[in-house]
Amino acid sequence: MRIAEVNRNTLETQITASINLDGTGVSQLATGQGFFDHMLDQIARHGMMDIAIAAKGDLHIDAHHTVEDVGITLGQAFAKAVGDKRGVRRYGHAYVPLDEALSRVVLDLSGRPGLEFGVEFTRARIGDFDVDLIHEFFQGFVNHALVTLHIDNLRGDNAHHQAETIFKAFGRALRMAVEFDDRMAGIMPSTKGTL
Repeated sequence: MRIAEVNRNTLETQITASINLDGTGVSQLATGQGFFDHMLDQIARHGMMDIAIAAKGDLHIDAHHTVEDVGITLGQAFAKAVGDKRGVRRYGHAYVPLDEALSRVVLDLSGRPGLEFGVEFTRARIGDFDVDLIHEFFQGFVNHALVTLHIDNLRGDNAHHQAETIFKAFGRALRMAVEFDDRMAGIMPSTKGTL
């Protein structure tokens, strides 16, 4: 099974993240940020991955270090769990609507980090959560998962809906990319034998 756990300890955060790419969509999340936990749960549910994250961070300052470091740690766990990628589809994409909001996520398990983030949130905060941190989470993830990720919010008037469509679409695109393709059995998903 494709399962991994990573621990990250810095001056600002102590994080444990585990992922099972072949799970059932179950999550156990404790980041100290309720909205962020809700978004991470969408990745697990829509990605059909089991994700557990326990994070303690310097939330008395703000949530920046915690959210970014969760992205880093989850990215490291993902890279470890997916392994050499033999037999997987490699590419994934999803469009997800939620009422008036619509987002598109396209990704490549390229072995190279790259993030294109085309999102203009309608407000700066969702509850007490700073929407700028959503970019920081995905930047941390791609830098350590070594994936190319394009995120575009195509429309939306409600920042919560915008964010939720992004995380749901990300989970679905990730699920597609890591699925095994019978026609690719044992083959690296590239013409050169490497990504």
